Amino acid sequence: MGFVATIKSNPRTKNFALRLIAPKRNPRPRLWVRWFVNPLKHKKGKGATIRRNSRIDVFPWNKFEVGELTTIESFCTVNNGSGDVILGDRVRVGIGSVVIGPVRMGNGSGLGQHVFVSGFNHGYTDASKNSSQQALDIRPTIIEEEAHIGANSVVLAGVTIGKRCQIGAGSVVTKDIPPFSVAVGNPARVIKQFNHDTQQWVSVSTKK
Repeated sequence: MGFVATIKSNPRTKNFALRLIAPKRNPRPRLWVRWFVNPLKHKKGKGATIRRNSRIDVFPWNKFEVGELTTIESFCTVNNGSGDVILGDRVRVGIGSVVIGPVRMGNGSGLGQHVFVSGFNHGYTDASKNSSQQALDIRPTIIEEEAHIGANSVVLAGVTIGKRCQIGAGSVVTKDIPPFSVAVGNPARVIKQFNHDTQQWVSVSTKK
């Protein structure tokens, strides 16, 4: 049994290790983790920019990867405590947006301002307990390459937004959106799709 497996198998040792990494009631890595561990553990591509006034709450037990020429703008929050956060090349995370893993964003994709993307929901199956005390419902969220999410939108856990989609501002995406689609509203619905034969965007109501 390896060192990490030994820690995980002993509840007291595991709890002690977790307290060394983050305070009990503040799910944010301690300063020594941010300064000395994360730079060695996580990947940041050439030309990538993470604004100093963003809150990057990433832990060493899950991946946090930022591709080349990717930008995380000011006042964003990124957290990988519940799953990997993988941002491809030339990704832009707009001002004030929140990304909570597990989330994967493909090359050239982007979030507008104040977009919320999460890969989990709080469990609530047991009505006798506060949902904060129940197991998380973890379902990875995927935003494929060159898809863009409009400002003030919400992308729920388990959703896949296809390649080159456009999601209108203020939308709430509750289910998968197929590639080359325009979707808007709450809940978001597809209103246009790209016709590769005619090379035009076609309204769904008239598409044959």
